[in-house]
This record gives sequence, C-alpha cells and structure tokens, in this order.
Amino acid sequence: MRTVVLTMKASVIEMFLAVPQINCDVKAGKIINPEFIVKCPAGCQDPKYHVYGTDVYASYSSVCGAAVHSGVLDNSGGKILVRKVAGQSGYKGSYSNGVQSLSLPRWRESFIVLESKPKKGVTYPSALTYSSSKSPAAQAGETTKVYQRPPIPGTTAQPVTLMQLLAVTVAVATPTTLPRPSPSAASTTSIPRPQPVGHRSQEMGDMDSWKPGSVLLDEGLVPKEELSTQSLEPVSLGDPNCKIDLSFLIDGSTSIGKRRFRIQKQLLADVAQALDIGPAGPLMGVVQYGDNPATHFNLKTHTNSRDLKKAIEKITQRGGLSNVGRAISFVTKNFFSKANGNRSGAPNVVVVMVDGWPTDKVEEASRLARESGINIFFITIEGAAENEKQYVVEPNFANKAVCRTNGFYSLHVQSWFGLHKTLQPLVKRVCDTDRLACSKTCLNSADIGFVIDGSSSVGTGNFRTVLQFVTNLTKEFEISDTDTRIGAVQYTYEQRLEFGFDKYSSKPDILNAIKRVGYWSGGTSTGAAINFALEQLFKKSKPNKRKLMILITDGRSYDDVRIPAMAAHLKGVITYAIGVAWAAQEELEVIATHPARDHSFFVDEFDNLYQYVPRIIQNICTEFNSQPRN
Repeated sequence: MRTVVLTMKASVIEMFLAVPQINCDVKAGKIINPEFIVKCPAGCQDPKYHVYGTDVYASYSSVCGAAVHSGVLDNSGGKILVRKVAGQSGYKGSYSNGVQSLSLPRWRESFIVLESKPKKGVTYPSALTYSSSKSPAAQAGETTKVYQRPPIPGTTAQPVTLMQLLAVTVAVATPTTLPRPSPSAASTTSIPRPQPVGHRSQEMGDMDSWKPGSVLLDEGLVPKEELSTQSLEPVSLGDPNCKIDLSFLIDGSTSIGKRRFRIQKQLLADVAQALDIGPAGPLMGVVQYGDNPATHFNLKTHTNSRDLKKAIEKITQRGGLSNVGRAISFVTKNFFSKANGNRSGAPNVVVVMVDGWPTDKVEEASRLARESGINIFFITIEGAAENEKQYVVEPNFANKAVCRTNGFYSLHVQSWFGLHKTLQPLVKRVCDTDRLACSKTCLNSADIGFVIDGSSSVGTGNFRTVLQFVTNLTKEFEISDTDTRIGAVQYTYEQRLEFGFDKYSSKPDILNAIKRVGYWSGGTSTGAAINFALEQLFKKSKPNKRKLMILITDGRSYDDVRIPAMAAHLKGVITYAIGVAWAAQEELEVIATHPARDHSFFVDEFDNLYQYVPRIIQNICTEFNSQPRN
C-alpha cells in the first residue's frame, strides 16, 4: 500500500509540473490564468502572428510572438513565463529580434514575458484555462478547462503549492479531479486570479478580423476573449521616465556590524519604493560583497517595489573583508547580461556602498566597468580618520572609480545615521538618464559616415570586397536611432548619397542597405566627396553624437583634398582614411585626423582589408575612452 501511495504522489506532482504547449497564434487574452508557464513552438517570428506593444504587450497579442519580440525566446521556441498586468492607455510598436510589433491606442489587459524560472513554492498550471472551449491550444494536444459558472462570491482561486499537492493525494484514487485549495489559503503570488463574469456575448461577431484604429476602441468595446475576464488589480509597471537597470553593491564586510548593515538595507528598501520598480521602468538587483561578491537577486527576480522590499528584508550579512574592486569586476562580467534581465536601451547603473575604505584597489576594475557602459556611483560612509589613513590601500578611491569626477556620481555622509539623507539626491541622479554619461560607449554613440570610392579602377569584384569591409565594421556597433547611426556616400567624379543617418534604425536593415549599394564607375574626386559628405551626411548629425567619417579609396584624387579635409576637422568630424593599391600615402595622411598614424591605413590588396577591422575598432574605442572624465 505504501508503494502505491508514493507512486500516486509522484504521478500527481509530475502532472502538475508538466508545461502546457501552445501554438504561435494563441493570444494572451484567450487564457484566463493570470500567471503561467507555457512552451512555444518554433516559427513564431512569422509576421502573421500579430504583436502589439514593446516590453508590455496588449493581451490581443500572440503570446509566443511577443516572447520572440522581447528577446526571451528566439525563433526556435521554448518555455516562457507569462504574467498578466493591468491594461495600458497606449502601446508603442517597435522592431526587435526580427519581429515588428504594432502600436495600439489602449487595451484593458496586458502581459509581460519572462524566462521560465518558476517562483519558489509555486506550482504553475499544467492545463491552461481558456475563455472558449474551442481553444487553438487544443490543436497542440493540450487539455483545456472551461469555466461553467462563476466561483463563490468573495473567494479567489489560489496557486497550488507542492505541500498542498501531497496533502490531497488520497483523493486521487477516485475518478474525480483534485479538490480546489481552500479560499483562505495564503497566496504565494502578488497577482490575483481573475474570475469569469458570465457567458460571452455572441452578437459582437468575430474579432479576429479587427485591426488597430478600429472604431470599436472608441466605442469602448473589446474582443470576445476580453469579456470573459474581469480587470486585474492594477500592478505598477514602473516609472517610464526612469527606465534604468540598477545594481546595488552593498557592503557586507565584518567591520560594518549588524546595526549599520540594517541601516544600509533600509536605504535599499527606501530606494526601491521611491523608484517605482516595474518592467516598463527601473529594475533593480542586489550584490553583496565581503571577501567575495555574491548576487542576492538579479534584475528580473522582482519586478515591483513591494516584492523587492520583502526580498531586501531577508538579506543577511556575509562578513569578511571589503573587496570592492573584486565586486565591481564581478558585476561587470556577470550581472548585466540578457539572462539576468538586462534590457537593451536601458542605462546600466551600479551604486557602490562603502563603509570606510576598500581593502583592495578599485581603479582598474572601475575603468573596465566604465568602458563597458556602466555608470558607477559611490556612496561612502565614515571615511578614514587621520590615524587610519596609513591603512587605506588606494587614496581617493571614489574619484578613481566613478563615471565622472564632477561630484554628480559620488555622495559622502559622515555618519551612518545620516545615510537616509542620500535617498532623494541618489534617486534623482540615477533617473537623470541624460546625464548618465557612461551609458555612452565607443560602440553606441556615433554617427558614422562611410565615403566609398566607386571609380573605374576599383572594379566590380573589388567593390563588393569594399562593401564587405564596410559590413564587417558596421557589425561591431550597436545600431538604433538612439545609438550609433550609419550613413553612406559613393563617389566618382560625382557623388551619390546611398543612405543618410536617419534612413535605417536597425542593424539588419543597415546591413541589407549596404549589400544593395550598386557599383557606379567613373573618376576619383575625393575632395568633392568629402565636401558632399559634410553637407549631406554630417550636417544632419545629432549634437550629442561623435561624428566619424571612414573614407576608402584606391587611388590619387583628381582634385584637392586639403581644404575639404581641414573643413571636416574644424567641424569636429573624426576622419579615418583607408587607402588600397594605388592610393597616395601623403593624401591619406592629409585627409586623416591627427595623429595620422592612428587614423590612416594603407592596404596593398583589397582582399586584405578585413585584417584592419579590429585595429580600426580598437583605435575608435581607445580615442573615445581617452576623453577626460571631469
């Protein structure tokens, strides 16, 4: 009998841990469950599966299509965690990960997509509950449930925990289904399960043919699947004016003591509350350092201020030394990854809290962090007394570490009891994304104009090799309308704008545009081409962008290059000159920005162009990173 009971328990647990599979066309609004894990098939990148919104999606969207758009899945499919949230007043479309999402004026229910990491103690449904018995998911071989009547008023269905599963195994011996958990059972999720509101109206027709902009929105009507769920309790999506990815590096060294460690945790909780954490706003994780650093939770572990504050309260002190440099290196290499919830377009911010002084050096680790685009803030408490300064490993460590030495990135308090005074200035500064200068890196903050020689001496085959060289360089940069932008000019005796900086805003589109550039053939007027690029490309460059011109030629110019080159230098355009075969070395040096040895290159054959890609990128980044930090 004992063997039978254990087998029965194992089979019940396995049944509840099964992950349901859905098709690409299943919309979130058809699924009543407020939070669930599903498996998506391959091929959901197809544009026929419509997606509405960015990061937060309208429930009229394809669940799996949204997962691909968000970057949680690729086109090969896989498991995802879906969480329903409140409806939005508007949804902005965007192109991401091969999926073009659409805009929508408003919708009454939304959802976000996360990686399929279940919450501890929560068992997600093995069979989804749909608003219609004719669910598309049934075609994927999934068991579905259909509500027959509303639940007892005043009750809310709760997620089933593993302990509750074990408690009801005796009832499985009968052919009936598992009993519903008691309404009084403590909930393990912050989002209440929605309840049905009765039968769907059949008079609205099939909403699958609905398109954005329909008058139905203005009439306040919603698709039929939306009628089968009540509005969820509003959940904050975060402050969109402070969309940052934030890591707190907290001091867990032995010297800090338990009382000061609690004060430090209180500041973290206050920051979490003040920032209004959410998927459309700031996200926050915590790393504690002592001898060695350890992540308590990453950016996607807690997506609202309430859950984050509870998690902060549970943090315990680790003890050990105060190895801040090692902790900064750890965060640079491990914390801001896509797997940990890092979002493209959201500035990376690290706030380092230090009691006294570090027990290792921070300068080199901080430099690497800054060059990775991480904005480092320091909060220092109770610095070294005069008789303690001999023990400080690295004097003036905060100024050597922060993103800029202008006072914006560092806060100091004389006593732990004054730490609360840093709350308002800290929150204001980390949310001031226009001043987060370290978010700008050598790869995401330039307008790059390629000026390409299309003269007769190049030839069709070599011209394709030049375009491949341009492609290889472009691939190294982060491309978007707010990051690096690319433009191109081709020239002979005449000049032609192939595409401007504002023409394409994604890397795939730029690479395709480069591939489509046709060989022109003609003479070589390099000076006129530089003037043309200044007028047609760089005159339209954004004020906050570095302006880079990369000119590729295979011969001596028929016109003067000195005056146009000087005009480019005076206008702040950093010019790289790459010569091939019969190009004149002295002309390349005139065209190139000073020092010429870092900005001019000569290649004897077109086929060897590719070898110079790493060196050019290195020189661009070295020059960027050598800019003064004050």
